[in-house]
Amino acid sequence: MNKTIVFTGGGSAGHVTVNLALIPKFVEMGWEVLYIGSEQGIERQLVSTIPNIEYYSIASGKLRRYLDWNNIKDPFKVIKGVFQARKLIKRLKPNVVFSKGGFVSVPVVMGSWLNKVPAVIHESDMTPGLANKLSIPFVQKVCVTFKETLQHLRTRKAVYVGAIVREELYEGNAVRGLLFCKFTKDKPVLLIMGGSLGSQRINQVVRANLSALLNDFQIVHLCGKGQVDPAVGTRGYIQYEYITDELPDMLAMCDLVISRAGSNSIFEFLALRKPMLLIPLTRNASRGDQILNAQSFGKSGFAGVLLEEDLTQESFLEGIYKVFENKEEYKTNMARHEGEHAADKVVELILQVAKM
Repeated sequence: MNKTIVFTGGGSAGHVTVNLALIPKFVEMGWEVLYIGSEQGIERQLVSTIPNIEYYSIASGKLRRYLDWNNIKDPFKVIKGVFQARKLIKRLKPNVVFSKGGFVSVPVVMGSWLNKVPAVIHESDMTPGLANKLSIPFVQKVCVTFKETLQHLRTRKAVYVGAIVREELYEGNAVRGLLFCKFTKDKPVLLIMGGSLGSQRINQVVRANLSALLNDFQIVHLCGKGQVDPAVGTRGYIQYEYITDELPDMLAMCDLVISRAGSNSIFEFLALRKPMLLIPLTRNASRGDQILNAQSFGKSGFAGVLLEEDLTQESFLEGIYKVFENKEEYKTNMARHEGEHAADKVVELILQVAKM
């Protein structure tokens, strides 16, 4: 019998990485895997790295919580996306849809519901995002990463599964990473990540502190799309917009990660036992989910936390050196965290919903 699954999710890498971890498992089981994403989103680029996955694009509008002129026209894009997704799913006839979230996922979930195709969604953060909140009435199950999320959702559809970590991250090689970056073993390595879209604030404070940091560290700086500064070039410092294939090697070689606090990323650092300094997005720039994620990790002894409101050149340096000096304590705390085999749990749940 033909078995087909549609994956959706996009807008940022965080809304795609879980899908990238699950897709190979369905390919191995002989399923036909399809992806529905936005026309210009990063998901198209990321999914293209997996061979033989058909990608379909639909219209997608951003559902904002703040006043913006685009709020007038974007709902029409969402409606257009629903009709496109409905037509696509009717033609593709999948057994099930899996959504990682992001605004492109809402039309796909609604399109699956209109075609009576069962759907499962995944929420990485402690509190559900707007896209997932809108999708919940139209799906059969909601997979959550934090146990605390069950209290926020209060629905029988919610199932705690834990964090899904891409298996290829465990295959990173530190020597390959050092060779790729032309680094040496003489100094520890900082890996600085502002997310796939980058963080201007973090980029600014990194570059302002380069001379001080390079006395003690080598630095890989993932700046985000369009945010590489060609004027900044110095030995021991290397910039990229975003890294995909080489990321496992980068993580293997680094001694400390400085990052935003998106759930997928920080659980990957946790799984790899990488000490981290987290600088979550502010409530003004987000719904506050990253602050909750960071606070949870700080409380568990997995990470140092520096709120962006408190971010200065001095506090940035102080935060880095404090985490680095206590890195063994962080590693010990992280070693106590047991993996939940979340990917296998989600696969089993999808199979149950698809009645396969």
